[in-house]
Amino acid sequence: MNRIDQLFNQKKGNILSIYFTAGFPALSDTVPILAALEAAGADMAEIGIPFSDPLADGPVIQQSSQRALENGMSVARLFSQLEGIRQHLKMPLILMGYLNPILQFGMEKFLKTSAEIGIDGVIIPDLPMDEYQEHYAPMFSRYGICPIMLITPQTPAERVQKLDSLSEGFLYMVSSASTTGTQKNPFSLHEDYFRKISAMKLRNPRMIGFGISNRQSFEQACSHAQGAIIGTAFIKAIEKSQNLKASIHEFVSMIK
Repeated sequence: MNRIDQLFNQKKGNILSIYFTAGFPALSDTVPILAALEAAGADMAEIGIPFSDPLADGPVIQQSSQRALENGMSVARLFSQLEGIRQHLKMPLILMGYLNPILQFGMEKFLKTSAEIGIDGVIIPDLPMDEYQEHYAPMFSRYGICPIMLITPQTPAERVQKLDSLSEGFLYMVSSASTTGTQKNPFSLHEDYFRKISAMKLRNPRMIGFGISNRQSFEQACSHAQGAIIGTAFIKAIEKSQNLKASIHEFVSMIK
């Protein structure tokens, strides 16, 4: 059983997933951040692959991506850093990246290497659903990698059902149509959206992302889904840290 499925079977709510950009703040920080997150009590981690044109990301994640690229991070270097990660890390790991650098690396090579390293799921925000079905679904299945699909408040019900049928592990509920880190309170604006999705009785568990930055917003998100994903607030917390392990422990403790 995939580690993502194991997590949702064992823990029914308040699941905390942390997103961060690989190679940020420093090139060599990727694995230490993962180790510190697991030690601090995070349930899952999303490792962002930096890209020069991250359309769905707000300024904080864009800047972290740019800095990671300047540091020398690439898909190949990330895989090199993650070799042997499963010798000392148990939590589910997800790679999140845009289609262009993944295709440059080679989709099948990307998925095969992910499986060999112990990656559990992949999120590609700009991969069209039809293109995934036509070209890549068999590859994801072949290598046992969960394709994690995204929905927004603007996604029609029929398309939500379709994306739910294609997604594995969980369904990523984007809390609003704006970019990451730009919402003040997405929950008051989209209560109807959350209730509508809950009423649909989808087959996948759900995680809510975008606009979650503290314990209050985390708990609000968890009242509508099995858990929540935090990215921008975490990147701000580690950006200028002099002690990553301590900063990460403090951040996770503040959320949970």
